[in-house]
Amino acid sequence: MAYIFLSIAIASEIAATSLLKFTEGFTRLWATLACLAMYGIAFFMLSLAVRDIPVGVAYALWSGLGTAAIVAVGAAFLGEPITLVKVLGISLIVAGVLVLNLGGASAH
Repeated sequence: MAYIFLSIAIASEIAATSLLKFTEGFTRLWATLACLAMYGIAFFMLSLAVRDIPVGVAYALWSGLGTAAIVAVGAAFLGEPITLVKVLGISLIVAGVLVLNLGGASAH
């Protein structure tokens, strides 16, 4: 169940971060409320996930996969370019998450 909570946390964080641009500096009410609600859900779900998943592992997955996904969302829906430097950076983040998870899995 903890990984389901973590998956919801990641999806909510991706949705919230995607909405940031539409808040226009938190000046648009509905976009701002939706963004803040999604961040609230993300942190609540993360708090449930860390009851059973080590904090370092959960946070590495949450932040790393969220970062990789938001780059993809930015490219697909927000017109942001994908560069070789971005691909390299995301690859390093994903590799780091994998290393932390392998280390975290053996610590149980």
